[in-house]
Amino acid sequence: MNILEIIIEQSPPLIIAIPLLGAFLTPLISRLSGKARNVFVGIVIALTGFLIALLASDVFANGPRTYVFGAKNLALPVVRILFEVDSLSVFMAIVTFILAFVSLVYSWSFMNKENDGLDKYYTLILLLFTSTLGMELTGDIFNFFVFLEISCISSCALIAFYTGRGESVEAAFKYIVISSIGALFVLFAIGLLYSQYNALNIATLAHVIQYTFLDKIVLMLFIAVLGMKAGLVPMHMWLPDAYGEAPSSVTIIIIGATQASLYGVLRICFTLYGGMFQNVTINSFVIGWIILVLAIITILIGVIMALIQTDFRRLIAYAAVAEIGYIFLGVGVGLAVLSNPGLMEVGKTAMQGGVFHIINDSLDIGLLFLVAGAIYYTTKESSLDKMGGLARNMKYTTIFFVIGLLAVSGMPPMNGFASKLLIYESIYQLNPILSIIAILCSILLLATFVKVLHSAFLGPKLPKFDDVKEVPRSMLLAMGIIAAIIIFFGLFPEFVLNNLVKPAVDALVSNASYISKVLGVI
Repeated sequence: MNILEIIIEQSPPLIIAIPLLGAFLTPLISRLSGKARNVFVGIVIALTGFLIALLASDVFANGPRTYVFGAKNLALPVVRILFEVDSLSVFMAIVTFILAFVSLVYSWSFMNKENDGLDKYYTLILLLFTSTLGMELTGDIFNFFVFLEISCISSCALIAFYTGRGESVEAAFKYIVISSIGALFVLFAIGLLYSQYNALNIATLAHVIQYTFLDKIVLMLFIAVLGMKAGLVPMHMWLPDAYGEAPSSVTIIIIGATQASLYGVLRICFTLYGGMFQNVTINSFVIGWIILVLAIITILIGVIMALIQTDFRRLIAYAAVAEIGYIFLGVGVGLAVLSNPGLMEVGKTAMQGGVFHIINDSLDIGLLFLVAGAIYYTTKESSLDKMGGLARNMKYTTIFFVIGLLAVSGMPPMNGFASKLLIYESIYQLNPILSIIAILCSILLLATFVKVLHSAFLGPKLPKFDDVKEVPRSMLLAMGIIAAIIIFFGLFPEFVLNNLVKPAVDALVSNASYISKVLGVI
């Protein structure tokens, strides 16, 4: 076994261990200098990304990879924690890395004006990065809960970074209260599963689950709590406050944690309960339609609330709520037809659109928040009523906003068009009315951001903005990285679908291979 093979074999624990160790070393490095700390955090995230790339190439080429913490001899009375990494896991890890890396680059200048608390800031960024990756790579449901709790605590602290702002503290308080209640229900659901099957490993539970009445309660609890963490209506109330009040460099990485909760919904519905759904037609159909209805309501509320906002960041936050609804549309279609062999291809197409939209949503909404942060950095304004003519002094930021505007509205040739088109086509075959509503909401979203373009960038320039300058290069670089990925995904969607999305969806809907792979090592 050569060195590269050894690194790939050990990469699952290293992907968690390196940023976790880096988080605890960051305060010490900060005592040397701020630049040393920034370089150190950059090296930690870059090294983690390198390991993710190696692991992804291996998984896409050779199938799922497992790693067992603890003795492999079942005769020994030890506790084992298992990481199970399939194509969906590494897909989500790639999304998380991109957002974390861009957040770091953006933070170098955006947070440079803050004199205190930057050591804590970067420590929390690394902790949130670690916990999000842990949620995506673990194969044990209790381990998922532990990482979920870490992500909640670190997210709350980052949301409240501007402690002098009452709105930020209020948003963080709402977030931690809702997250704590949700975590209790997750723990309760895990307890119900453990009491019945004496197991915490997802594959083991999927192999022995009987779909009892308690199992149905567990499913509803997981969908409700993780749907809440993902921003699904009517459990979305925390998201506009948290996204709107956190620093933009924080918001983009919290988006990754939000998507990890959505990943949890996918893993529970398709991996843990997927085998039972394929044999019990009515349950997957009903649950799929429940998610579809919630998804359409989420889109409608997100778009309508975005239309009436005057605060730039809250407007983007409600657009983010709507985009979560589009992802759940794909999930709902996939569940609704899971037990119908004649519609399996429709379901897979919907799932491909939903999974593709996970990364597209993260990039599109992330870019818009970075633009909003750039405007606040230079003008100290977030109210659209107090902006105007910024395009004259902030040409590059304006270009990035136009790219984000077209992408989030699903306009060609941007990335959002490809994923939304897959969702529209598949849901049209299930119910044309839902497809029409989804398309109309995208048009309204386009109109909303065109209004923002005119109000903030193309309108008459206000005298107080005469001295406004373009943001520093590192912030432009961060926005440029996301914009470049958006354009690449839009121009070459087949490349992304064939190499990233389809393997992830195949791994998700084929839970038998997941179960057999894991049960072969424990």
